[in-house]
Order: sequence, then structure tokens, then C-alpha cells
Amino acid sequence: MENKLNMITVTKTFLPPIAEYMHFVQRAWDKQWLTNRGELVLELEGKLRDYLKVQNILIVNNGTIPLQIALKLFGNDGEIITTPFSYVATTAAIVWEHCKPVFVDIHPEFLTIDETKIETAITPKTTAILATHVFGNPCHVEAIESIAKKYNLAVIYDAAHAFGVNYNGESLFNFGDVSTCSFHATKLFHTSEGGAFFCKDAAVHHRLFYSHNFGHNGPHDFHGVGINAKISELQAAMGLAVFPHLAEIIAARKEIVSFYGAHLNFNRLRTIKIRENTVWNYSYYPVIFDSEAQLLKTEQLLLQNDIMPRRYFYPSLNMLPYCEGAGNMPVSEQVAAAVLCLPLYVGLERESQQKIVSLVNASL
Repeated sequence: MENKLNMITVTKTFLPPIAEYMHFVQRAWDKQWLTNRGELVLELEGKLRDYLKVQNILIVNNGTIPLQIALKLFGNDGEIITTPFSYVATTAAIVWEHCKPVFVDIHPEFLTIDETKIETAITPKTTAILATHVFGNPCHVEAIESIAKKYNLAVIYDAAHAFGVNYNGESLFNFGDVSTCSFHATKLFHTSEGGAFFCKDAAVHHRLFYSHNFGHNGPHDFHGVGINAKISELQAAMGLAVFPHLAEIIAARKEIVSFYGAHLNFNRLRTIKIRENTVWNYSYYPVIFDSEAQLLKTEQLLLQNDIMPRRYFYPSLNMLPYCEGAGNMPVSEQVAAAVLCLPLYVGLERESQQKIVSLVNASL
């Protein structure tokens, strides 16, 4: 489709005033220090640590490499129990690190991995559970932790969508052995491209730290194999410029979510159910249709009116060509075929919101 300047897209990058960004860039210029954990990276880590109330954070250059490093440390070339309903990076990271994804179907309302089906998928080859907090909605972390302890498994959370989400009064990043996040330009908080690790255990943090920097223990010694996952000062500058606007970003997204919730026809569609005791971040607005045919009809009508939603997440990951023999996941397959994310971003005008709602309702 032609890229039209006036098209309403599913998301739009929040850009702070350029003068605010250049203020931080100038500091990097003055220091002549552009990478290798300069003062902007360290400052951003400190601000995020305090804001999120987490013990250990390590920001990196994208949101996928934390999954790969965590799987390198905890996967041990084994079977990884995971969800079929997530972005492709979740499964791709497992396969990339020479592990085998073992899919467990999802809960039809929360859309996260169905914790009641995990235990039956465990085998002697299972080494870890990799679950996704889908659209920022928490997994049943208590049940997953209990299962992991029973079978001595590591727990890795793909928390790419979970920035700012609190569950039972604390950051969702505080659960699991490792949580990972994306700071991609499309996310609620971003560094243009980037991501982060979170963990409670200092020893795990140390392993993650040297693994993200070629294994370095000082300039000449090495703890073990590592890779380059460092983030630059220019990326950190964007994060520092976006950071003061977080309250504005979340409030604007909440207002749009409230409008959709008040005006869409939920007799003919539904949306995600947020788990109890969750302070959500309004990261996405998925609507789930009765059928794929209905989704395609609605999508076509929106596109004809210069509105571009997106099918997050399609197809169900057990259907990927490199996951042959993964088995059927009926709930995930049905949801993946029928879910569409509506536009949601700072600056989406009320007139546009009304147009989106009218078109969706008219298509039902």
C-alpha cells in the first residue's frame, strides 16, 4: 500500500522537542564519548532504576538480544516451554540459541501462557520457561514460579510490552530470573532502538553484564563468552529526553483506551482482560473479532479510509515454518487469526478516534 502522509498508523514514535534531545547529545559531544557505557547510559540506568523500583537494570542495544543472552545462560540447548502468542522474536531467539521451543496454549481472556498446561509439557530436557506478558498483561507469575521451583527450571519473561506495569504493588520486571524489555521506537518508552535486562539476583546480573560486553572482566580478563549488546550514548540521549514525558505519554494513551472502551460495540467483539491487581500501561489496544473473516472485513474498511491497524500477533508461532511438528494450539490459533490492534499513540486526535470507532462498529 502507498505510504500516505495523512495515514493513521497503528502507532507513532513519541518524539520529544529536538532541543531537549540535542541537550543530551551535546553532552556526549563534549565528552567525545559515544559508546562503551558513557555517562548518559549510566544516568539513564539510574533514572529507570528509581522510576521502576527495580534492583538491577542493564540497558542494551535492542530488545531481542536480552532474550538471546538469557537463553544462552539458562537454556543449555534444552527444551524451552513458551507461548505461541507473542512477537516472532520470542520463538526466533529460542531457535537461534539452539534450543527447542515447546509450546503451551494461552488463556483465552488474558492471552498469556496458560499456566495450568505448563506442567504436563515438562520433560527431562526442559531447562527453562520463557513466557510473554502479552500487551503488558502479566502472566500468572505466582503459578509459574511455583512450577519452576518444583522442577528446578529458570524463568525468563519477555516483558517487551511491560514498561511501567505494576503487579501486586511492584514492577512486573521484578519477577522471574530475568525479565527483558524493548525500548524500540514504537514502544511507550524508547531509546529509538534499545532494550534492557532486569533481575533481582546480583550474581545473575553479573553474568548478564559480562555476557553483553564480549565477556570482559576489565580490559584484559574474561569471565566467559560474550557478545556486543552495548547501547550508545546517542540512544541513551533519546531515552533521557523521552523520560521526563512519561506521565504525559501514559495519560494520553489511557485517555484513548478509555474512549475506545466506552464507544466500541462489545456485543460483537472483545478486548484483552487485564489480570487483577495490575496497574496497566496502555501499551496496545487489541480487539478480538468473532472470526478471521470479520477481522479482514474490518481491516479492509479501515485501510480504505487511510487507517492502518496491525495484526499483532499473527500467525500463531507454532505455525512458523521452522517450528514444524510443534502441534496444534487451538486457542492461540483462533485468537491470532481474529485479533487486530487499533491505533494508539500520543497525538491521536479525538476526531480520528471517533472515525476509527465508527468504522469498526459499522463493519460488524
